[in-house]
Amino acid sequence: MFGYAGRLLHVDLAQRRSKVEVLGEGFCRKYIGGNGFAIRLLYDHSPPGVDPLSPANPLIFAVGPFAGTMVPTSGKYIVQAKSPLTNLMGEAISSGFWAHALKWAGYDAVLVKGRAEKPVYFFIDDDTVHFIDAGHLWGVDTIETMNRVKEEVGGWDVEVLAIGPAGENLVRYANISTDRHRQAGRTGMGAVMGSKNLKAVAVRGTKGVKVSDLEGLMEACRELYEECQGPYAETYRVTGTPASLLFHQTVAALPTRNWQDAVFEEAEKIGDKYVGERWVVKAIACAGCPIACDHLTLVKDEGGEVLASVEFESLYALGSECGVGDYPTINRAVDLCDRLGLDTISTGVTIGWAMECYEKGILTKEDTEGIELTFGNSEALLEVIRKIAYQEGIGRLLSQGVKRASEIVGKGSERFAMHNKGLEYPGYDLRGLKASVLGFNTSTRGGCHLRSSMYDYDLKGRVDRFTAKEEYGRLVKEREDLWSIFDSLMLCKFIRGILNTPDQLARLYTLVTGFETTAEELQRAGERIYNLEKAYNVREGWKREDDYPAPRIMTDPIRSGVAKGAVVTKEEFDLMYKAYCRERGWTPEGLPTKRKLLELGLEDAAREVGVPEGV
Repeated sequence: MFGYAGRLLHVDLAQRRSKVEVLGEGFCRKYIGGNGFAIRLLYDHSPPGVDPLSPANPLIFAVGPFAGTMVPTSGKYIVQAKSPLTNLMGEAISSGFWAHALKWAGYDAVLVKGRAEKPVYFFIDDDTVHFIDAGHLWGVDTIETMNRVKEEVGGWDVEVLAIGPAGENLVRYANISTDRHRQAGRTGMGAVMGSKNLKAVAVRGTKGVKVSDLEGLMEACRELYEECQGPYAETYRVTGTPASLLFHQTVAALPTRNWQDAVFEEAEKIGDKYVGERWVVKAIACAGCPIACDHLTLVKDEGGEVLASVEFESLYALGSECGVGDYPTINRAVDLCDRLGLDTISTGVTIGWAMECYEKGILTKEDTEGIELTFGNSEALLEVIRKIAYQEGIGRLLSQGVKRASEIVGKGSERFAMHNKGLEYPGYDLRGLKASVLGFNTSTRGGCHLRSSMYDYDLKGRVDRFTAKEEYGRLVKEREDLWSIFDSLMLCKFIRGILNTPDQLARLYTLVTGFETTAEELQRAGERIYNLEKAYNVREGWKREDDYPAPRIMTDPIRSGVAKGAVVTKEEFDLMYKAYCRERGWTPEGLPTKRKLLELGLEDAAREVGVPEGV
């Protein structure tokens, strides 16, 4: 096949064995790659009700058909397993050069099962898989681990992904790092690696990738590369995602002090203009990317030099969410999270909740072992991050994530635990973003801005962001299906202003794979993949109430700024949600119907979780 390697690598950690399974054309066309491959494998190989931290929980790495080619922004890979944070489908996407290496080694996906008796990493060297003891790396941070693994297997051309101490200690939102500054951040995939005693996965690929129409692909990519140098991608090229912070501040959509407000009085001190002038030293790009959105900042202070990749979500989670307006502290906090292997969003939102608990007297100085856990306390922020990674003191509670932590503490703290389905919210105050509040909460992985990106509608004036409307149900459904295609082709969403229609995607897919594919066929595949994710969640215990926004969003109006007074009522959400379910062909309570699943060719899911018509 063209584009695809046509091979799935099975890895048994308990037996230290591997084998290769051939992936046929039918499978590849039905599930596209990346996200589609991963959820199909997760559904098939994950025992219903499996404990996310048990050896039986499969861990899947997958890439798309464009990986290893010249298609811009195709250097993405996906990780899936049942999430220890949400107990539902877990998913994290990252980039760098690891995806290209895996494809060049001759694989579209890796399925990891079992648990090694002692710490281990494995090295995929084209057709050979080596299992290497990692006891000497246990406890080592992610950056040092990646460097040492490369030295041990001998090669500048080796790409490595690794976990840090947080993953080893089973922090429920531990992440996976690649290329020093790239993380598969969300839903605790690093904890799943840690539960398997798997420290790292190294890859060297030398085979390359064949495409069907090289001349046609070169011409199409030349046009895309030129457009990436134009005005749409300029913000990403010049400042990266930190440019979003001051915009969110202006429109009163920047969650502040655990979403008690949506405007942060110190935003200017951590915004892109101030930071860019003082600390940005370099922009770096992932494989095949002409945009280079990642802007590294170097801060030199009494604590030494710290080089970090600080994007918008980290500025929010470790900045405004925690009331911290000191950029050097945020830079150091991001570096700590990256080295220890912690998702910055979940870390910051969980700490922000704890700070509010402390200021309200729900948590005491005895609970925090003397730490003054108040909003804006930079030293406390850094200290608690370390404690979370090592499960020490207050860190043991906070390592559970904000949902579990609030349920343990109680005393009304559940009302301001900012999550959906256990996944902590990113930095968009949803009370004044009525299309986004639907999309963030129907997301199959929990509170997420990347499953529909409806802020493109709310914040760009394409809809009335303060008014709930039934039409948002259709918009969310269409975007979720489109993003399922993106995440299966494994394209970066930062190219969405240039490459954003099913027709464009189908043309590229045909040029790479040689499979004549229409936009309608791709759209149906995206819908199929999203429905399979939903079916997996239903099988694992999802309930209708899991899709409601966090209580604060529906009860506490925004206090200041242009969105002052904005809130989402239950009636508004129900109006949009029922319209969404109609568009999906699901029941009004959000359950996929047998008819819809059969229509999409998901016979096993229809049999296991599909609801008959009229029930």
